[in-house]
Amino acid sequence: METLHDVIASFSGQLSSFALTSFPINHSRPSHPRPVTYEKDFQQILGHKQAKRALEIAAAGAHHVLMTGPPGCGKSLLAETFSSILPPLREKYQFDVMSIYQLAGVTNEHYQMPPFRDPHHSASAVSLIGGGANPKPGEVSLANGGVLFLDEMAEFPKRTLDMLRQPIETGKVTISRAASTVTYPAKFLLLGAMNPCPCGFLGSNRYYCTCTPKQITAYHNRVSGPIQDRMDMLLKLDTIALDRESAEHNETSAAIRSRVAAARKQQYARYGEEILNATAPNETLLSSSRLTKEQQKMMQQWSSSHHWSTRVQMKILRLARTISDLNGDASISNESIWEAVTMQRSRGTKMQKGMIQ
Repeated sequence: METLHDVIASFSGQLSSFALTSFPINHSRPSHPRPVTYEKDFQQILGHKQAKRALEIAAAGAHHVLMTGPPGCGKSLLAETFSSILPPLREKYQFDVMSIYQLAGVTNEHYQMPPFRDPHHSASAVSLIGGGANPKPGEVSLANGGVLFLDEMAEFPKRTLDMLRQPIETGKVTISRAASTVTYPAKFLLLGAMNPCPCGFLGSNRYYCTCTPKQITAYHNRVSGPIQDRMDMLLKLDTIALDRESAEHNETSAAIRSRVAAARKQQYARYGEEILNATAPNETLLSSSRLTKEQQKMMQQWSSSHHWSTRVQMKILRLARTISDLNGDASISNESIWEAVTMQRSRGTKMQKGMIQ
C-alpha cells in the first residue's frame, strides 16, 4: 500500500480483488539477522558449580528454581546471568513477545532474546498478574517465553504469590471483568530467591543467626506450601571465598547455551512440537520415557520413605528426563534419577533444614 487511504479502502471492501492483487508483495527477509548479545557471562561468576549445573538443567527443561542463601552470596547475580544460557527465541515466540509488549505499551528492543522480568516485591497483584479497568498484560505475560525472577520472594504479599498458581500450571492467565474476559499467554520459567531467615544468616558459618524459631517459621510461611510444591528445584547457596576461586577454568555461557539448545532440540523431536519436559503433559512424558522395573521399584521406595506426593514424583521424573537429554541419553538413566532426587530430597521436611548445597 502506498497511502493510508489505500489501507482503509482495502479493509472496507472498496478495492476490487484485481486491485488488491496488483500491489507488489515483498517476501524477502533479512539474510543476516542482528546477532544476540549478552551483557553478563557465567564465566565471570566465581564458584557455585552445583548451582550453575542446576540452572543449566532448569534452562534445558524450563524447570522452576527457588534459591536460598545469605545476603550477598550471589543469588541475584546468578538469576540475572541466567538469560545468557537460554537460546534465542524461535520465530513464533518472537511474534508473541512483540504482540504482548505492544498491548502492554512496554518497549522491548531485544525481541530475539527470551524476556527477563524482575518486578520489585512491592509490585501490586494487578501489575504482576495483569488486569485493570482496561485489562492489560502483567509481568507473568511479559515474561512469556522467558524468565520471571522474584527476588526477595518472601517479601511479596502472600496473596499475590498464590495468584501465580494458575499461570504456573496452565501457561496462561485469565482476567475476568464485568464487560469482558481476557486470556493472555504466561509460559515462563520462574526463578525465586530468598534469605533463609529474616536476618539472612541461618546456617551461615560466618555469622550468627539472631532469629527465633517462630520468626523463621513465619518467614517461610509467607511462601505458601502450594507455591513451594510447584518449584522443581530447591538450591541452597553459600558465600564464596573470592580469594580461593578463579574464573580461568569457568565455562562460558556460550558453551552451556549450546548444550541447552541441543537438549531442547531432542525434546522437540521427541514430542513432535515445541514443548519442553517441564510443560509436557503427564501422559506424553510417561509414554515417551518409560522407567525400567528396577527404576520404578526404586522410585516407589523413595516416595514411600519421604512421603512424596504424585506431583513431586512427576517433577523428579521430568528432571531426570532433562538430565538424560543433556547427557545425550535416549532413555532415563539411573544416574539422572539420582541427581534429580538430590534436587528434591528436601520435600517432606522443613525447607530451611533440607535444601541441598
